[in-house]
Amino acid sequence: MKQYQEICKKALAGTKKSNRTGVDHIGYHGDMMKFDLREGFPLVTTKQMAWKSCFAEMFGFLRGYDNASQFRALGCNVWNANSNENKQWLANPHRLGTDDLGRIYGVQGRRWLAMTDPKTYGFGATIDQLKNVVSDLSQRKDNRREIITYWNPGELNTMALPPCCLLYQLSIEGDYLNLSMYQRSCDVPLGVPFNIAGYAWLLSVIAQITDLKPGIFTHFMHDIHIYENQVAMMKEQVRRIPYELPTLFIEPRIKTLQDLETWVTPDCFQVINYKHHPAIPYPFSV
Repeated sequence: MKQYQEICKKALAGTKKSNRTGVDHIGYHGDMMKFDLREGFPLVTTKQMAWKSCFAEMFGFLRGYDNASQFRALGCNVWNANSNENKQWLANPHRLGTDDLGRIYGVQGRRWLAMTDPKTYGFGATIDQLKNVVSDLSQRKDNRREIITYWNPGELNTMALPPCCLLYQLSIEGDYLNLSMYQRSCDVPLGVPFNIAGYAWLLSVIAQITDLKPGIFTHFMHDIHIYENQVAMMKEQVRRIPYELPTLFIEPRIKTLQDLETWVTPDCFQVINYKHHPAIPYPFSV
């Protein structure tokens, strides 16, 4: 995970700015990392990662969840604050009540409103972006349009938090499946490690259900930042030496998207030989 270490160092040397949270940050704009999953699973080792929670969040996105209680049921608590403590969301008339998240990530991926083409889809119909892409990949279709986007400008005001990871694209290369993801807002200590592991997991899972092998995950980032109340901890983390990468185990009986939607649980995934430094209690800015 030396690439991640370099991102951390560059962010620490970045420019100070203010932001919507009220906690200033330092950072810079524009960078990328590339991970070949044939070399190991890219889980940050310079601190202990709650990888079960990370996988559970992505699992919730795959299922199109829109409520923090649904994520908690999977063992993921990362949406509790944004659903119930985000002052802007609490005052939003679109919020339906306790734990509601609105039309976030997975809702757009699985139920994008097809309002622009009523002749094709019918009024009130939705588009299942993920199902369409998985169907194409399963048939070995590879047309440079295998994209799932969460960034819906017409519905940003109906979300507890606009998506930070706003789109990903999948492509086939021989027997391998590659994934590229674009992230607009990158909390280096907390969000980025979660996102690296989460989208590497997603690539691995989609590869398995389309009878392909996980290849390369490319992570594009724009606003790369560290909040001021995270800086001291981040300086400690970058002094640590990364360990060898672990491997990801996926229950081999998982064969289809329908499996993921029905009987599969987060316990069907394990990280093997994960050696890590101690956890770091970074504060989270809402």
